[in-house]
Amino acid sequence: MPKADLLAHKARLERANLADLAAATAVHASALTGAGWSAHLERQRLDDAAWHALYDLAQSVGLPEAIEALFSAKTVNPSENRPALHWALRTPSLNGLDGEALSVRESLEPASIFAERLRTGAIATASGTRFENIIHIGIGGSDFGPRLLADAFHMERDRRFNLRFCANLDPIDLDLALEGCDPHKSLVIGVSKSFGTEETLYNLTRAKAWLAAALGDKAADHMALVTSRPDRAHAWLGTAKANCFDMPASVGGRFSIWSNAALACQIALGPQILQDFHAGAHEMDTHFKTAKLAENLPCRLALLDYWNASLIGYPMRVVLAYARRLRFLPTYLQQLEMESNGKSVGPQGIRLQSPTAPALWGGEGSVGQHSYHQWLHQSGQSVPTEFILAPDANSETAGRRALTAHALAQAEVLANGRSHADIQEEEPDLPEAIAAQKIHVGGRPSSFLTHSAFGPKALGALIALYEHRTYAAGVLWGVNSFDQWGVEAGKTMAGRLKAALQMGTPLEDAVTAKIANGF
Repeated sequence: MPKADLLAHKARLERANLADLAAATAVHASALTGAGWSAHLERQRLDDAAWHALYDLAQSVGLPEAIEALFSAKTVNPSENRPALHWALRTPSLNGLDGEALSVRESLEPASIFAERLRTGAIATASGTRFENIIHIGIGGSDFGPRLLADAFHMERDRRFNLRFCANLDPIDLDLALEGCDPHKSLVIGVSKSFGTEETLYNLTRAKAWLAAALGDKAADHMALVTSRPDRAHAWLGTAKANCFDMPASVGGRFSIWSNAALACQIALGPQILQDFHAGAHEMDTHFKTAKLAENLPCRLALLDYWNASLIGYPMRVVLAYARRLRFLPTYLQQLEMESNGKSVGPQGIRLQSPTAPALWGGEGSVGQHSYHQWLHQSGQSVPTEFILAPDANSETAGRRALTAHALAQAEVLANGRSHADIQEEEPDLPEAIAAQKIHVGGRPSSFLTHSAFGPKALGALIALYEHRTYAAGVLWGVNSFDQWGVEAGKTMAGRLKAALQMGTPLEDAVTAKIANGF
């Protein structure tokens, strides 16, 4: 349970006026900065006293020690008795790394060499020409990260390459990915840490057959596999000469964008974008390691998540990315945060007494203003909203100004509302029934993450910020952010049902049997 003093602050602040709180939190809710990003937390149900109580909580649960453990390669994933070493992949130099962290960092080199040789034409198709189509097949963390990165910098891509993605078990997803592609000019990249993920293996098997129909026994030369189980990959492909690259066991799937899982992006976007992407993340790593709690951007946001979910009781958080390049970010964050911290039992097997990670959803601003923003403003539920304002440095001035105005306006109305008196003053002849419908109650908390010159470094820093925020929040809630037993349970049940459907075995669950009999 939360400490008594935090509960007292919650009782004091849960109905406080947001405008009054914003005016009173000049120090602890003012702009925080880290790796080029700024956070503005003024419009939250917090004041200086509550923030100090949250800092005390962080100290009491050992958050500073947990940060040190992460970057010291200590075991932070007790379920698998492993460290979490995704941060080592973006360390710019091998100096200072040793043991498993050094091995993880070195795992990038063979794939980097492969990507560059393919880009220059030194690695060619079976017929000796350049590859043109890159088809990335994965799911979950093996898809969300590369897809986000590729979409964010689509305008900067190397136009010699056509990059496609396939993730869904639905056959049409691969059909669409292969549409218009010549197998003689195509490289299929399969990413599966375990090389046992059904969706990925199904799509890879179909893609391999597509290649083999055109290339015969040369099909393997048109494939590259990224996995922590090369034995399984080689057996599946039927040759020990496969283009097979490592995904280290100590790098979780939802943290794998920094690994060879991004091979397709390295080919299609080029090495400089990937280098800048990693550099931004490393800069955020340094900030997370060294900044004091009150100045630590990921820690402060994690404390805010704890406050809103476990104290105030908000069951959701909405992320609104006012940047076209970040339109896939909410989807990426759903896996990162909800798979990591969507748990109610701690590593010792003890059920937690408070809510943990909220449901996360959102979308692209200003597109969402014409759909679900109505719900955000006037529904009977209040949900914390997180705006991300990150226009390109060289974006067209009028559009940039308009986008900024819309984001600021949405947050202002959420916080301050629109009273009956405001409506009467602005529209004095309005019928009362209509005026009542135009009232916005306000008091709906929001925050801003801003960057003045978005690019690959900014995206790298942002993803690392959310990773560290997720880890820190897991420490505060007392959960292991690096396992996913709920996901595994679903996979196990799907395997049983698939076998039963194939064999015609009666299904035990009556509802499952009724639905299945309709197909």
